[in-house]
Amino acid sequence: MANIKSAKKRIEVAQIRTERNKAIKSGVKTAMKKVFAAIEAGDKAAAQAELANATKAIEMAASKGIYHKNNVARKVSRLSKAVNQMA
Repeated sequence: MANIKSAKKRIEVAQIRTERNKAIKSGVKTAMKKVFAAIEAGDKAAAQAELANATKAIEMAASKGIYHKNNVARKVSRLSKAVNQMA
């Protein structure tokens, strides 16, 4: 454990941010799973609704600096492509 006050604070802040980032990433993964579940079920309306929710979650994560913009673009593109390819 650090002895210097500023080092202790850095450890604490890093831990808080790590937990926050994990929670947001988990939410993004859950949103993506919901889209794929709707696609598997064959429900296009539900898939499109979940796509909107997932896109919002992913872009919010990007605005907080959790994902790089190219990573966000790739995730959204793959989800959109999967929904658009439904019969």
